[in-house]
Amino acid sequence: MTRHFLRDDDLSPAEQAEILDLAAVLKRDRFSEKPLAGPQTVAVIFDKSSTRTRVSFAVGIADLGGSPLIISTANSQLSGKETATDTARVLERQVAAIVWRTYAQAGLEDMARGTTVPVVNALSDDFHPCQLLADLLTIREHRGELAGLTVTFLGDGASNMGQSYLLACATAGMHVRIAAPVDYSPDPTVVQDAQAIAAATGGSAATYIDPVEAVTGADIVVTDTWVSMGKEDEKAARVKTFGGYQVDQALMAHAKSDALFLHCLPADRGYEVAADVIDGPQSVVWDEAENRLHAQKALLVWLLRQQ
Repeated sequence: MTRHFLRDDDLSPAEQAEILDLAAVLKRDRFSEKPLAGPQTVAVIFDKSSTRTRVSFAVGIADLGGSPLIISTANSQLSGKETATDTARVLERQVAAIVWRTYAQAGLEDMARGTTVPVVNALSDDFHPCQLLADLLTIREHRGELAGLTVTFLGDGASNMGQSYLLACATAGMHVRIAAPVDYSPDPTVVQDAQAIAAATGGSAATYIDPVEAVTGADIVVTDTWVSMGKEDEKAARVKTFGGYQVDQALMAHAKSDALFLHCLPADRGYEVAADVIDGPQSVVWDEAENRLHAQKALLVWLLRQQ
């Protein structure tokens, strides 16, 4: 059965750990795995603009011996003339895997149903699971064992990052807290899924409104842009709503003294994070950005092994 990676809980705790272990190996020995030698091609489809996703997948696929085929939805039949399922059936005859950075999670699910090659969610409106693999790899590098650590995400809890943090960190046995205004809480079904996973892994998943309460005693503090792609017309309202959730030195002081700061980038300094935090000694955002490469390579290797 073909394995896909559409949301963070598509991996069991053991599978997530296996991929993170492999990512660490590939970071030390970058060219040790060549599953795409030939070269085989991986289709990398973009509905949204990108820097880190585009570069990390293109470089990673080449590192694995393959050839990245970068496709813009605007210049393909996916722009409205063809269903995701039909596109997938065409692509599977020619490529080894499909990576898609898109809007609706439902489109990824349709594509996965229509193909026998792995489909990877490179970002959707609901989840950003590849970013979370990179984030967990980064935390492991700096803190060792993930299980038992407390991570707090602040800002738009209903965003793809907020919801992926719930699922991925629960899978890793971490205590994950999402601090968000009440109207920006995560999808209740995602919270329930995370809590069910955490019950088996020894972690926990909880939502907060008060940012200070959520950050107190945290090992890791995370935020993301308040204005995601497609939400630009809401900027003024969002800045007003999220103002109390800015990660500045005063808020970081409530976390553990050695707490790490993460942000998936791009960042708006002075909005969701103060410059002296993201550019300060507790920030590991540049390691985090690099680790997209290693984590995604490990994911592709793992998925191709399941074929």
